[in-house]
Amino acid sequence: MKVLYLDCFSGISGDMTIGALLDAGGDFDHLKKELQKLGMEDEYELKLDKVNKNGITSSKFDVILKESANGHEEHAHPPHKHDHDHGHAHDHGHAHEEHLHEHHHGHSHGDHSHAHSHDHDHRAYKDIVKMIQEAEFSSNIEKIALDIFKIIGEAEGHIHGMPLEDVQFHEVGAVDSIIDIIGTAILIDQLGIERVISSPVPTGSGKIHIDHGIYPVPAPATLEVLKGIPIAKSELKAELTTPTGAAIVAVLTSEFGTLPAMTITSIGYGAGTKTFPNHPNVLRAVIGEID
Repeated sequence: MKVLYLDCFSGISGDMTIGALLDAGGDFDHLKKELQKLGMEDEYELKLDKVNKNGITSSKFDVILKESANGHEEHAHPPHKHDHDHGHAHDHGHAHEEHLHEHHHGHSHGDHSHAHSHDHDHRAYKDIVKMIQEAEFSSNIEKIALDIFKIIGEAEGHIHGMPLEDVQFHEVGAVDSIIDIIGTAILIDQLGIERVISSPVPTGSGKIHIDHGIYPVPAPATLEVLKGIPIAKSELKAELTTPTGAAIVAVLTSEFGTLPAMTITSIGYGAGTKTFPNHPNVLRAVIGEID
């Protein structure tokens, strides 16, 4: 059985996940080709670079947004900043507002630099579902992507007191977040991963600035998504795990613990945006076989 072990010692975000999977043998050209099925390629460019994080050579994945149809820059941000404050290690920021709103911190997670002005893409959950269903992905890719969006949407709906159908995504509905989530599904499928095991997930600590004000880390949506998932302690004053990263772990992982007994076939490192003094801001993906 082909297994993926997610070693989230510096948290996890969408862009960090894609960087780690590409570094572990994922096909960047295949990823780009599959994403074209969404019909959004005029809105973004994908960038993949090798960077050094505290001595570890890793892959840095960025979604660079092009000018929007109205002529204004989508987010005038550099390649995302997902830093999430911890460089967000990821995401999304993705953490970045991946959720409905939640982080307006440039995702410092280290993940991309998604520090965008989020006021453009407020996409409804139902519209994102329709887009994924109409893209004609394989059933495996479609299911993974829909499951990840659903768990984030449910978390947002719970926090804001509204049904899933009425949830409007800020960052998660933004182009870069859509690519992080669907791109993860594409690479999991392409690599033939049959089972995912993860380490406990550190969320970081401190405070972040999101659309609704100053909030503690982890942000509300991230914490909601992580219910039932083992959290690891971290002294870093930064947002290490974004809502997208949390949702990827929640949907894909069947077991949590240390590196399992396995025959390792490839290892990949996905870089976050931020750099910490004594801590490599990377996600490690270990792929191998378990009998």
